[in-house]
Amino acid sequence: MFTIGDFARYGRVSARMLRHYDEIGLLHPDRTDPSTGYRYYGAAQLARLNRIIALKDLGFTLQQVGAVLDDAVGPEELRGMLRLRRTELEAARAAAAARLAQVEARLRSIESEGHMSTDDVVMKKVPAVRVAELTGVAGSYEPQDITPVIGPLYDRLFPLLGEAGMTPSGPGIARYEDVPDGGGSVVVHAGVTVSAPVGPVADTGITVVELPAFEAATVVHRGSMDAVLPTAQALARWIDANGYRSAGYAREVSLECPEDRDGWVTELQEPVVRATA
Repeated sequence: MFTIGDFARYGRVSARMLRHYDEIGLLHPDRTDPSTGYRYYGAAQLARLNRIIALKDLGFTLQQVGAVLDDAVGPEELRGMLRLRRTELEAARAAAAARLAQVEARLRSIESEGHMSTDDVVMKKVPAVRVAELTGVAGSYEPQDITPVIGPLYDRLFPLLGEAGMTPSGPGIARYEDVPDGGGSVVVHAGVTVSAPVGPVADTGITVVELPAFEAATVVHRGSMDAVLPTAQALARWIDANGYRSAGYAREVSLECPEDRDGWVTELQEPVVRATA
């Protein structure tokens, strides 16, 4: 017979854990002294303790461990439990690999730039959203070509919404797409979130569209959009370093728009997909 201390040492667990196993009925001592309450274990019980530890290491809960040990779980159910645990471990491994890639990318950034970037990129699922928008055409996606187009579009958009009796229900959303065979020209969509039926808004030139959900790499830009290029470049570097590729132009979601453009806060949401080897 072993004292609880010796049994714990041989089983490589704590005495406190053995007391817990006793309390929940997972592993009772072979004998308990009625006068002192001391617990004693037999050598044969090491086999059950080893199975408990092995099943716990697989990630099973103590309740599941007890069911397996007491033959309350059939072979098929046990296979199902193990398959589920395998799926959980594979997901955890993939998440850990993604975090490792981010850490390595951040290290490379620090080594190349001499400091840690403040442009923190976050992956997120952007939900579907409905926007009312006006469109125009810019000569390119460069800020110096976008600004003269998008500014007047927004200057027109909000008064027209008011005349149509429509109230924005969320932030402004600017988006872009290539002009087919446009030699680098870009269609500029200046929009704002609304709760309204999809379709043209009569006599305004505004169209309400439903933008689909997508997976995006996002970063927050602070300041005028004329100075967005460094933030956009930091986002592009992150996308490349973390095994993604761009799937289109970034949306620009206006979070704060004070009169002083240096105080603007804008989230860039760039659609991405996993890069293939």
